[in-house]
Amino acid sequence: MNEKIITVNRKARHDYEVLDTFEAGLVLVGTEVKSLRDGKANLKDSYARINNGEMWLHGTHISVYSHGTYNNHDPERQRKLLLHKKELRKLMGRVEEAGLTLVPLKMYFKRGKAKVQIALARGKRQYDKRQDIAKRDAQREIARKMKRH
Repeated sequence: MNEKIITVNRKARHDYEVLDTFEAGLVLVGTEVKSLRDGKANLKDSYARINNGEMWLHGTHISVYSHGTYNNHDPERQRKLLLHKKELRKLMGRVEEAGLTLVPLKMYFKRGKAKVQIALARGKRQYDKRQDIAKRDAQREIARKMKRH
């Protein structure tokens, strides 16, 4: 699929159970695009929220462009996400009713446009995380033994 990955939120899959994913466009200013092309973005503590019928990305850090002037962007500003109206209505209903959250999984360029993959997710409890780690370790051990024999 002609996409260049900028950054991935590895912590999201650890902390949340992903139920559904959506692709959203990003509204950016010029120096943000240049920083993204340099790979200077972080999704670690970010989340999406719907306000007044629009989706916004909060907590995403896009570093200041190194060759920028005084017109550089604010690295922690809220950024508007672009979705189809039908998708937005579907997400509004599911987030309000079930207590789910919207978490960005990865940021990438697709055909020259900056995109974010948003997940509709439910938070994991501590024991769920431990179970996932134990299951992954068991799978790794089985693979090691199969490789030896």
